[in-house]
Amino acid sequence: MSKPVIVYSMEDCVECSYVKRMLKEEGIPFEVRDVMKSEEYKKEVEKYGFLGVPVTVVGDHAVKGLNPELMELIRSTKQ
Repeated sequence: MSKPVIVYSMEDCVECSYVKRMLKEEGIPFEVRDVMKSEEYKKEVEKYGFLGVPVTVVGDHAVKGLNPELMELIRSTKQ
């Protein structure tokens, strides 16, 4: 069973768009949480120790940005 994926994002964020596109291409369903539309979402990102987006969360693990660690996290959703 795959783990739920959350992408904390905001409009006009190029890196956020890349993360979402990559997840779509991998066929991984995800929920988008726009930090500019919800103070609660901003606080959630801060709880993970980040101040910016994109932040991708799978289970208890969070990764900021578009990097090799993100690919490892994405692979873990398929296990």
